[in-house]
Amino acid sequence: MRDEVMSRKHILFLSFYYRPDLCAGSFRASSLVEALLSQLDGNFIVDVMTTMPNRYNSFDCGLHEDEEHARLRVHRISLPKHKSGMVDQSIAFWTFARVVLAMTKGQDYSFVFATSSRLMTATLGAYISRKHKAPLYLDIRDIFVDTINEVLPRKAAFFLKPFFSMVERFTFSRAEKINLVSEGFKPYFRERYPAKRYSFFTNGIDHEFLEAVSVMTVGVQKLPGAVVTVLYAGNMGEGQGLHGIIPELAKRLEGVVKFRLIGDGGRKALLEKKLSDAGCRNVELLPPMPRNQLIEEYQRADVLFLHLNDYQAFEKVLPSKLFEYGAFGKPVWAGVAGYAAEFVNAEMDNAAVFQPCDVSGALSAFRTLSLSPVVRESFIRKFSRSAIMDAMAADILTLAGSGKVK
Repeated sequence: MRDEVMSRKHILFLSFYYRPDLCAGSFRASSLVEALLSQLDGNFIVDVMTTMPNRYNSFDCGLHEDEEHARLRVHRISLPKHKSGMVDQSIAFWTFARVVLAMTKGQDYSFVFATSSRLMTATLGAYISRKHKAPLYLDIRDIFVDTINEVLPRKAAFFLKPFFSMVERFTFSRAEKINLVSEGFKPYFRERYPAKRYSFFTNGIDHEFLEAVSVMTVGVQKLPGAVVTVLYAGNMGEGQGLHGIIPELAKRLEGVVKFRLIGDGGRKALLEKKLSDAGCRNVELLPPMPRNQLIEEYQRADVLFLHLNDYQAFEKVLPSKLFEYGAFGKPVWAGVAGYAAEFVNAEMDNAAVFQPCDVSGALSAFRTLSLSPVVRESFIRKFSRSAIMDAMAADILTLAGSGKVK
């Protein structure tokens, strides 16, 4: 068995997050691996290098083993505990990178794939691909260099941006092809790396949500005077900026709205403090939860809330949460700007957009929503995760030189 595995060609698949971790990067990577396996011929095996679940320090799924199957090997690397701060995230990544470099030493990879939001996993993939003289396909979920000035202190950004700009140039110059999850990234990349080949496979709706939607009955109009349940589920970090919108918004909507906020992150403690200082009694903070429980929360909610901080760099992104929210047909209340706002307005019925961190704008947008759910059939057909990942897998395998003859 070992000789047979060693004789196959290996695809190295790098993702800092992988199932059963609770984040968009995990869901995307896991779905893409499934799509790759469904299309690979028997001469290839996929080596996934990832981490033990670590997206939220408060979530522990009890998983402690690697996986090995006929055409798939998943290596999960243990990381030091962290709480999403910049320093401890850096320590966590270097732990991951050091182990990956040790495990890949002496291996023979025919192809390298890396999915990355904060650049460095992509850089790790670029270094390994150069070392092994293997083609590289990058999946880019954020533009790290573009956000440095806004998410880091000014002095730190001044010194770090030139370094990371150099790292970015090395990384993307190495790639044979780059996938961008948001078409809002296109101007940035076309300007800096015009000779590169690009694809635009977005995030999508996972089958768990599609199954839940298929058995969900469309609700009735909320009775006049009844308290409206508004749900947010996701990260609570600087990028989401909940601490800059929820306390005042909740206070203004006491007696009208009850907020249920599910998740964890680097700004959760600040959010709790601001809620306490504002005397908010209509906000409930809940820890991260498995997807089956989250689906139940979506089904019980009246309105689904999304927010990004008021940073210019975020005008290029397309939050993965929009696809989950859109599938359920519940009213969507989104504090987003730029490409994300254009996407919501173009693709989603019964959705209201407001400028990030604008409480007055949020209140005006809320009043335009109909509290009766709708069925977004065209949205669901267009953004099924399995269909998007099947197409992306075929694109990757064209570059990798493998794939079943259909």
